[in-house]
Amino acid sequence: MKNLVKLGFAALMTIASINVTAQNKNEDRENSILWEVTGNGLSKPSYITGTCHIMCSKDFEIKPKVFKALEKSESFVMEINYMDPTEMTALQKMFQTNKKISDQLTPQEAKELDQILTEYGTNLKNMDTSSSQALYALISMKAVPCPQTEIKSYEIELMQAALKQKKNINGLEKVEDQLISINKAYDLKEVIKQLKMGKEYESLLQRMVNAFKKEDVESVYNLFKNDKFMNDKQEKAMLTDRNKNWAEKMPEMMKKESSLFAVGGAHLMGENGIIKLLRSKGYTVKPISSL
Repeated sequence: MKNLVKLGFAALMTIASINVTAQNKNEDRENSILWEVTGNGLSKPSYITGTCHIMCSKDFEIKPKVFKALEKSESFVMEINYMDPTEMTALQKMFQTNKKISDQLTPQEAKELDQILTEYGTNLKNMDTSSSQALYALISMKAVPCPQTEIKSYEIELMQAALKQKKNINGLEKVEDQLISINKAYDLKEVIKQLKMGKEYESLLQRMVNAFKKEDVESVYNLFKNDKFMNDKQEKAMLTDRNKNWAEKMPEMMKKESSLFAVGGAHLMGENGIIKLLRSKGYTVKPISSL
């Protein structure tokens, strides 16, 4: 299990780096990190919790109401099922490549990337056989303002609690699905572009964490959408398409058993967010202040 948790944590590092962007809005908001889903033929309520994939231990907290929602649920559902050995094998391959990074770049581009990577404590020689997703994971490692030993994963902590309670563990998508989404959004050149902005990610991640701690998921969503870090094509691949796929799968899962879904906070809000998508299907989805 320890190896599965490590692989899952590595995936969350990649996902977290892709999910950090910036902007804010002042408007009337319907905010909570925990939402209850009822109606439309469900015999029991299910719950959705927004997550901040990785945080420093000093900032880390899972609200008591989220643990209570887990207790009330029969299954715990993450974006990916980190307890599935097949998925973890696929995840390990996600960070590997058969084609060297340097072979995909001109000599000048390779030299520039090598210089960029020194700011991340490594070099192109060490990373040359890694995938672009592994390169992207470096962003979150640099952005999180604490040693790796002090980094906590929201999903992994909840998963471990779910296992102690003998809950069923499931996933909304496969590693292959996620890899397709990432590749649609970020090719190697785009990854290098993002690596150049590494220092900016540090302050952006802290803003995201601050919003999350206040349960301001509307700001988390808006932080995601700054066009400096994410264009329309990337938003469609990383948010809209995945949200729609998940919203198609969730009804059957909720009908089968009461579930707590844990997904990145940016997936909740917006016109194509999970909350509006489920409401459009006839479900009552309401923010929960306490349980």
